[in-house]
This record gives sequence, structure tokens and C-alpha cells, in this order.
Amino acid sequence: MSTRNLDQLYRSVIMDHYKTPRNKGVIEESSVTVDMNNPTCGDVIHLTMQVEDGTVQNAKFEGEGCSISMASASMMTQMIKGKSVEDALSLANTISNIMLGNEYDNSIDLGDIEALSGVAKFPARIKCATLAWKAMEQGVGKEDSE
Repeated sequence: MSTRNLDQLYRSVIMDHYKTPRNKGVIEESSVTVDMNNPTCGDVIHLTMQVEDGTVQNAKFEGEGCSISMASASMMTQMIKGKSVEDALSLANTISNIMLGNEYDNSIDLGDIEALSGVAKFPARIKCATLAWKAMEQGVGKEDSE
């Protein structure tokens, strides 16, 4: 597949998650709640997660922001459900490495998250793509310490 076609596919995936977000909402009886923002561009996320016995049972978000930040939140909540906290943090680390152009384990099936790889070409948008992931990292860090 040509680079142009791949970029178009990635844009389509991002816009799909932006226009039809997965896991939008609030978990009323969540064990983890994190509010985070990106003051650079105004993205805001409210993340709620149900974490039990070291596993992310459920994750939902609400927020406002650009297509990249909201799509990334949708992808992130979809990807971490049912994963151990350790695996969720490992995915966050992988996303960080992708955004920074660093080496990462490309044997991992990233699913729709792979569409965010193009964001690395636009340094000003990296914080948009990683906002939800940073919120999740902060949240499970809180959860572990309680």
C-alpha cells in the first residue's frame, strides 16, 4: 500500500473514532477518576475506569478537544478494557515510543491505535494523541497506591 493510501486510511480511522467514539460516558461507580487537560490547545479529558484485581474491567471518557485527542481516547479505552494494569501501562509506553519516533515492539497488535503513528510527524500534536494515555497512566498509578 502506498504511503498516501496508508495516510488516508489512518485519517479515516481517526475520524471514525472522533465522529463515533467508543466508550464515551462515565462509569458511575468507578475506582479511578482522572481529569486532565492539554493547556497548549485546550483538549480536556475526564477518564473513569473500573480497576479490579489488577485488571482494567471498564474504561470510559468524556471530553472536548481536537479529533486526534478524542479519537485517541476512544482507541485507548477500547484497547485497555480487559487488560492487566501492567499491559495497559506497557501499551502507553509503546504509544509514547511511537510518538517520539523511538523503537518499539512492533509484534504487538495495536489495532486502530496504529493510525496514530502519523501524528509523530507533527510534534505539536503529540500531546493531543497522548493525553488520554497520560490520564490512564496517572489513574492506575493512583489506583496502585491506594
